[in-house]
Amino acid sequence: MSAEPRINDRIRVPEVRLVGPNGEQVGIVRIEDALRLAGEADLDLVEVAPGARPPVAKLMDYGKYKYESAMKAREARRNQSHVLIKEQKLRPKIDKHDYETKKRNVERFLAEGDKVKVTIMFRGREQSRPELGFRLLQRLAEDVSELGFVESSPKQDGRNMIMVLGPHKKKSDAKADREVAKANRQAQRQADEEAEKAERAAGRAAAEVDKAGKGSRAQAVAENEE
Repeated sequence: MSAEPRINDRIRVPEVRLVGPNGEQVGIVRIEDALRLAGEADLDLVEVAPGARPPVAKLMDYGKYKYESAMKAREARRNQSHVLIKEQKLRPKIDKHDYETKKRNVERFLAEGDKVKVTIMFRGREQSRPELGFRLLQRLAEDVSELGFVESSPKQDGRNMIMVLGPHKKKSDAKADREVAKANRQAQRQADEEAEKAERAAGRAAAEVDKAGKGSRAQAVAENEE
């Protein structure tokens, strides 16, 4: 079945509940009268609620309505933010430097509004010490708690232990924050450049004043000697 509403002569009912172009309620009218009003206003008669009794029809410019609806849908798709699941892998006996590096990665992912799948990889005898991985995941969750939360608690999956962290911020909010921060940085750079230009101009002006002053003093000395 077509998703397009019935318009004008395709509306095959004896009467409709008519809505004007500005949303005003006209009332129940015969289909012939509704079509006549649409023609007089150079508009279309569009069935907007076919399931009502009688069906509801509205006077509108259907071509313009379809165009604006398509533009809104495209804009919504463009602005739609998709939450990604990033992955970060750790070893149960990770050293301090590597841990800090992995933690910064997780913080960056969460700050950008993405989920993070954290995987502890066990090898050899490490598989007999799952508590090492569990404690490491707990530590990581606490260290990044300002940016994210534990969405899926640590679970053993074969030789791996997996935990999923979710971001506190929505993807769209994180994107907006980044754009604001970028705009602030650009504004600060511009202000710094303007201040530097003003400082150079003031320096040049001071130099000109000093040069003019020296010239006047030299002229005065020469006149006195004469």
